[in-house]
Amino acid sequence: MKEFDENVGRALLQAMHGMSKAIAFRDAYTANHQAHVSALARNIGQHIGLSSHEVEGIRVAGDLHDIGKIGIPGSILNKTSGLSKEEYELIKTHTKIGAQILDDIDFPWPIRDMVFQHHERLDGSGYPQGLRGDGIILGAQILGLADTVNAIVSHRAYCPARSLEAALAIISDARGVLFDTCLVDACMVVAPSFRDQPSPLK
Repeated sequence: MKEFDENVGRALLQAMHGMSKAIAFRDAYTANHQAHVSALARNIGQHIGLSSHEVEGIRVAGDLHDIGKIGIPGSILNKTSGLSKEEYELIKTHTKIGAQILDDIDFPWPIRDMVFQHHERLDGSGYPQGLRGDGIILGAQILGLADTVNAIVSHRAYCPARSLEAALAIISDARGVLFDTCLVDACMVVAPSFRDQPSPLK
């Protein structure tokens, strides 16, 4: 029975990896972004002393956190000019779409909630629910921080990449307001090491 459960678990993770890769066929930026966010979030989790089980859950959620963008028109995802208010509101629905995609999958971690909440912020200014503080699960807080850093350092069609130093300055300014202080401190330590990784944050 244990061997069967392990095989099912492996098959589930492989299926999720396949879903993540499927996004690359329509949006290479999102696929690369998910991989980088997953790696940075995993390292933040390790640095703050989460268990290997918790860290693995954050890694999986990172690989899937933007899966809801599969429901957003490519013309908006790849738009080279600024987004209109209506387009931005549509982009924001990706958290709900992602949660709906993952709703019926029985993960051993709260993957669905991490995906749904990764744009929530400590002060309640995030979306889609305007959650505050401890109302946001820890995994989602970690993903949201890693997501922000990678978005800043990545070149997008409508926004050039900025330096890692600029990204860290931005999250430092938001320390205790948008992001948990301990998580920001951990990110400041682990993010620079990505310069030396095979697939670095740039």
